[in-house]
Amino acid sequence: MTYPEGPLPGLAPEQETMFEGAALTYSRRRPGLPDAAVRLLADTLRGRPSPVLLDLGTGTGQVPFALLSAGADLTHIEAVDVSPQMLHQASQALTPVLGHCTLTLVHATADAYEPLATLPGEPDSGPDLITFCRSYHWMNGEAVLEMADGVATPGAAVAITGDGSLWTQDADWTRALRELIQRYLGAERRAGARRSYAEPRRSYEEDLAASAFDDVTEHLFPVTRTGAPQAVLDYLRTTSFAGAGLFAERHQAFEDEALALLHAHAVEGSLVEEATFRVLLARRPEGAR
Repeated sequence: MTYPEGPLPGLAPEQETMFEGAALTYSRRRPGLPDAAVRLLADTLRGRPSPVLLDLGTGTGQVPFALLSAGADLTHIEAVDVSPQMLHQASQALTPVLGHCTLTLVHATADAYEPLATLPGEPDSGPDLITFCRSYHWMNGEAVLEMADGVATPGAAVAITGDGSLWTQDADWTRALRELIQRYLGAERRAGARRSYAEPRRSYEEDLAASAFDDVTEHLFPVTRTGAPQAVLDYLRTTSFAGAGLFAERHQAFEDEALALLHAHAVEGSLVEEATFRVLLARRPEGAR
């Protein structure tokens, strides 16, 4: 089930529709989670009697899909996103692998999330794991961590995860691609059609240190990815810094130049990306709620 319907109060229409046209491509082209990171997240649920996952900024449901595919014995998933199209793709991906697990798709901003109801027979139910995968930077960190403290079970874990993007990766071909994007769109990194990307005021670690979840460990997982030039173009269409709508009538010209650039840098038809997938795993201090 999905709730609520209709536009979200207090959210600019552009924010709600930023990834609207790219939801299907997003589900096909965005990289998943490293197996070791999935195992780390799954381990936080071991021994929990009826594990519940709250995935904030779920996108196409990559985190719950990875956990279910790895055999995590989840009882219920709450998947939250501002984009109805992303939630639709999440439903398409998750429904076939749910098994006995139930799923609620929540059309909401993360800080405004409220559980629809407690689980049947579980009056004190709440999430045992709260995840943000490549999504926390879009949110009001202080507000969303306060919300998390209000809904999480005792002993719950919060995981902020991500690995940057092609904008931030440091390779010859990613630098050349970034320079081409800047030639078309300007030097500042875009964040949708109407604004530039602003770095967070505080680091994620500082946000967590100021929250109830201030017992934090960092886990780093090196990742090597390879992809064809066309796959990279497809990925760019899913981003806030190089989506098709930012280029308007110049998009085809940009893609023609980008494809030629990527082919020139490819080795035997492939481009290599070296990234680090980072997980900040946080809990309340021992003895706290």
